[in-house]
Amino acid sequence: MTQVQPTLAPVTIVAGGNALLRERMVSRFTHAAQASRPDVDTIDLDASSADAYSFQEAVSPSLLSASAIVVLDHLEDAKEALAKAILAFCKEATADPANSSMLICQHSGGNKGKRLLTDLAKAGANQESVPDLKSADSKVSFVLSEFQHYGRRVDPQAAQMLVSVLGERVDELAAMCEQLCFDFDVDPIPLEVVDQYLTDNPQASGFKVADLAIDGKGSQAIVAMRQALEQGVDVLTMVGTLTFKTRVLALVSALDAGKITMGQVGAPPWQVRTARRQLRGWTSAGLAAAIEALAQADEQRKGVGGDSVYALERAISLIARKGRQE
Repeated sequence: MTQVQPTLAPVTIVAGGNALLRERMVSRFTHAAQASRPDVDTIDLDASSADAYSFQEAVSPSLLSASAIVVLDHLEDAKEALAKAILAFCKEATADPANSSMLICQHSGGNKGKRLLTDLAKAGANQESVPDLKSADSKVSFVLSEFQHYGRRVDPQAAQMLVSVLGERVDELAAMCEQLCFDFDVDPIPLEVVDQYLTDNPQASGFKVADLAIDGKGSQAIVAMRQALEQGVDVLTMVGTLTFKTRVLALVSALDAGKITMGQVGAPPWQVRTARRQLRGWTSAGLAAAIEALAQADEQRKGVGGDSVYALERAISLIARKGRQE
């Protein structure tokens, strides 16, 4: 499967929009830069903590390499001295790109650091805007672009179907687009294929149930769960997805309480941010109750005894109430 590679420039700035898409775009540019310069080091910096000296050291020639690939996060937090150093580098790199290091920056958007973005654009930096994906139309456009990224096409109605099922979870929507490209050779992928795939794919059904439950939509989650069962999705599949998402909530809660480190959470930054939003209203006791209810549903499905479907319904309702008993 052929992927469309991003156009490289001495300085690239990925700014604004959806956080997951921004991180993914930075990753794509970084991988493309590494492929174009396989013998140079990649250096990660954070503008909120880096200073002008550490930046200049990163982009300057070393004993081992004449250049480097520097990935700079939180550009909006760059202090004045660092901002001047970045701008000076941009002017030099644009004038002599073949002998320069490559700089890939991530800016969260908004007014903070906006002047630096303007100055860098005038100096020749390549700026990539990231969609925010708040409207249905923007999500459909995102799906179409995802297929284009893999050198593929999808019927517009099929794209709308994907958005209607997975549109509230951009990460899962992106993953489903990728999976469809891997699983089917037909081009463009038609509505019939997507409809059948969503019906047959346990991951799609399980995530839909989990998302509805965590969003507090208990009745809708139970309806989706029953529909999934009718389509042949196993109870264990849905229990597994719910357990995964609930445990991420518990881990992020422990992280914010200072009990574990980011490394122990084992989740990417976008997933941590999503979990923090979803944690509102949860308590430690509620999370423990939800995980226990899911463990009981898992045990009953594996033959311990009892009604596993009823146990799953009970767990879904409990999660929708943020672990609070009736």
